[in-house]
Amino acid sequence: MPKPATRFVCTACGAAFAKWAGQCGACGAWNTLTEEVAPRAGPLASGAVVGGQAVPLVPLQGESEAQPRLASRIAELDRVLGGGFVQGSAVLVGGDPGIGKSTLLLQAAAALARAGRRVLYLSGEESVSQIRLRAARLGLAEAPVAVASVSALRDLLATLATGPRPDLAIVDSIQTVWLEEAGAAPGTVAQVRSAAAELIRAAKARDFALVLVGHVTKEGALAGPRVLEHLVDAVLYLEGDRGHVFRILRGVKNRFGATDEIGVFEMTARGLAEVANPSALFLAERRGNVSGSAVFAGVEGTRPVLVEIQALVSRRAGEGPARRAVVGWDQGRLSLLLAVLEARCGVSFGDRDVFLNVAGGLKVGEPAADLAVAAALLSALVDRPTDADCVFFGEVGLSGEVRMVGQAEARLKEAAKLGFATACLPKRVVGRGRALAVPEGLRLWEVGHLADLVASLASSDRRAGREGAHPRAERST
Repeated sequence: MPKPATRFVCTACGAAFAKWAGQCGACGAWNTLTEEVAPRAGPLASGAVVGGQAVPLVPLQGESEAQPRLASRIAELDRVLGGGFVQGSAVLVGGDPGIGKSTLLLQAAAALARAGRRVLYLSGEESVSQIRLRAARLGLAEAPVAVASVSALRDLLATLATGPRPDLAIVDSIQTVWLEEAGAAPGTVAQVRSAAAELIRAAKARDFALVLVGHVTKEGALAGPRVLEHLVDAVLYLEGDRGHVFRILRGVKNRFGATDEIGVFEMTARGLAEVANPSALFLAERRGNVSGSAVFAGVEGTRPVLVEIQALVSRRAGEGPARRAVVGWDQGRLSLLLAVLEARCGVSFGDRDVFLNVAGGLKVGEPAADLAVAAALLSALVDRPTDADCVFFGEVGLSGEVRMVGQAEARLKEAAKLGFATACLPKRVVGRGRALAVPEGLRLWEVGHLADLVASLASSDRRAGREGAHPRAERST
């Protein structure tokens, strides 16, 4: 019997090679090539089409039925999903070990089961006793959720095909599922890809919602090839620091809803609790009379969120290069902003160590945080607090100009709702677009160039800080 042909597949990008190498030639990752059995040539390898049947083609224009959804009764989870689980869809949930993925999904399963839905929780990592203990700890032991401990793909498919059609099936985790014919260890590229494809095919055939739990690598990406993310309909990441009680559920892909939507949870002894007003929670411990602090009016998906940006600037320790440490923001963006402050505004941080932190464990990725970060850095440098009742947002260009960002009205509305009196934002261009709707009582401090912000914070006139308004601020009408 001839030996089956093998190939080497990169676990980071899914590229295949005939020989092993230390570095992937496609993505450049090191030590990511694993051996697997090469797929056999199918009947279409010769180019002949035998036994196929042409499918009917329809015009693009036409009516489509609304996708039925299963609301989990967890508002933050339903927000990220776009309204709930869609029947016949596949959702991939990733996150660090112990971050709360299984806890959140067990809570969602219990809520749906109590609403009369048939829910299956199939675990390949924990035994039935372990799942029951966690359910009892969370107060979910009475929920009619069907539980099983299984990792063989054939057993999983047989379970999903037996009995009444389930409304939701959770497989925890996809890295533990194995198929004997794949000829590789569980968790490898071949096993993960084969198992996910078969499970998704079963979910679409029986029209039930499928949730796959995935591990993440040290870099924070889902383990296995990126093709796994292309197979599913939605990809959710559960983020957070174990030192914080907050957990952020972030949607990075969703074929049935908006992407970049977030749900905020708080880890408690009874599981993950929803946070209806994350802005108030992120600012709960803020002290407005401390230098190096600025409030950023951000937007995550469709939700405006206010977070505190903290900066610490100290004299360089020793003779080595100055340190740059960032938590919750892009370090490259910080280097760019420091260069703009030095080149365009004459403010140098070359002999200072700079530390930047986004309070609460939230990760901010939008360029609109540039102005808030600049305000926090300048405040820490001159040791003068910013206005405690002021929020900042705006993108800083390489020439030092401050550019307008999207959803400005939503940011202003959230700031006014939480009691802020002033908003520092880019200067509006006259004649471009409609007038900006400003909430009543909110003062605007318009900044056209970063030098204006530097001049304000470096000014010796402290009267504006005592009165709670900036000299440039204008009361909205």
